[in-house]
Amino acid sequence: MLKNKKGQALVEYVLIIALMSIIIITLIKYFGGYLKDAITKASCNVGGYEYVEGKKAGGGSCEAKSASDLFNTDDEDEPQEKDNKNIKEDN
Repeated sequence: MLKNKKGQALVEYVLIIALMSIIIITLIKYFGGYLKDAITKASCNVGGYEYVEGKKAGGGSCEAKSASDLFNTDDEDEPQEKDNKNIKEDN
């Protein structure tokens, strides 16, 4: 019989940590591109850019929107038209 069981427990913990590390690294390599695309999409929306999908997972990028997209939105047009009508009526 073994007198020192502390060493055996330490080896078991090291093996568990090694196995978990291998699994985590494999998952990150497999899903890493998809995670990168999700972060890129979110940052494009926050920055006012348009997300362009790449050929591979993780290959997406942000591009500037065209000038017409930046200045002509449906929500902004309605208040401007009302303001213009009020100006014309005042004059």
